[in-house]
Amino acid sequence: MHWQTLAAALFPLGHSITERDDFLCGAARVGADTVEVIGTTGHAPIGVEIALAQARAVLRVVREQPRRAILLLVDTQGQRLRHRDEMLGINSYMAHLAKCVDLARRQGHKVIGLVYDQALSGGFISSGMMADACYALPGASIRVMGLAAMARITKVPEQRLQELARDNPVFAPGPENYLRMGALEAIWDGDLAARLAQALAPDYPGDSRAALGQARGGRKLAQPVIEAILHGDHVRAA
Repeated sequence: MHWQTLAAALFPLGHSITERDDFLCGAARVGADTVEVIGTTGHAPIGVEIALAQARAVLRVVREQPRRAILLLVDTQGQRLRHRDEMLGINSYMAHLAKCVDLARRQGHKVIGLVYDQALSGGFISSGMMADACYALPGASIRVMGLAAMARITKVPEQRLQELARDNPVFAPGPENYLRMGALEAIWDGDLAARLAQALAPDYPGDSRAALGQARGGRKLAQPVIEAILHGDHVRAA
């Protein structure tokens, strides 16, 4: 879906979102409230410039619009694979973006992510996955690492990974599998404006991804480990 078509569906009351070099930024009306919209389009590769632009936009909201909600629109092919970006330390720029999103959350800004087209690798991890909750459209393409690349890194044959992906969402791409793991709160369809308004409601319970992953059977150990840590349970080495 083109971002302008998406914006029209999400914000029937109007918006001021603009695009520059695959970077989206602006404000929009949701009911009686105004939200800030920050994101990417055109399957944007996340290089140093666009990572800084997103981080700068988040910090501007924290500084100038206290506690205003932020919607992160995600369409990225992941980290830009260029020697220049690697030499400049693209990993640090992406970590800076993630820290800025985390700062916004800690300062009382509700942060919502929406994958409306493509979400790959670090470009997704440092934006949509840092939000309080992340959602996706049904046709979105989501993966952190393709099975071919995973096979090269892990030395596990790709055929074996394909077999594992049939039953285990950790190995499989797509919004449905990320929903099972709890990484997505929900997959949006129908009235997108109503779905966004519901996600921004003040009774949002907080980060429940680990609990959702356990309940949906896609990520079974994260929540028990969290509970063990919170209650001080541990195993002593002999």
